[in-house]
Amino acid sequence: MKILGISGSPRKGSNTSILVKRALNVCEKEGFETEFISLANFKIEFCDDCGYCNEKNNFRCSKEDDVEKILEKMIKADGLIIGSPTYFASISGKLKALFDRTLPLRRDNFKLKGKVGGAIAVGGSRNGGQEFAIREIQNWMLLHNILVVSDEKTAHFGGICTGRKEGDVLNDKVGLKTVENLALNICKTLKRFNL
Repeated sequence: MKILGISGSPRKGSNTSILVKRALNVCEKEGFETEFISLANFKIEFCDDCGYCNEKNNFRCSKEDDVEKILEKMIKADGLIIGSPTYFASISGKLKALFDRTLPLRRDNFKLKGKVGGAIAVGGSRNGGQEFAIREIQNWMLLHNILVVSDEKTAHFGGICTGRKEGDVLNDKVGLKTVENLALNICKTLKRFNL
């Protein structure tokens, strides 16, 4: 089974990337194959609701950028861990652009349904809007019929950390535990469904 981790930060080497990679490391220790992608490395255009991604056009988007590569990785994964920095109590614009561009997967018989997903958010302060960013990611997952899980043992909505400068999240021991527990819960859930 494979778990795909996506960092929704537009910056390379971001705190979000650090956290998603940490979650994937936990999944690897649990015996899962993992893959990490950073949206900082991809060109993602905005959806303009042109209507092209319908059955007539094989549910393909009219835009010519890197989104198709990401969508293929999503389809092949059994689990998804998606992280975002918290921008004004929401997700990054780049991640939102990707989410909007997943419409063809929903139109094409819900290609992501049945996968297990979890969310990670990092903000500049302990109460920096991370729970709202988590909720945005979870809402997207629910619209695709993805089974959403939390960090369970630490009783939060997902992985929630604090950090401003690159690497600051490594000092947030409480937050790191929520990220690790989220990864463990995704693995546990996938194992239950794939006995």
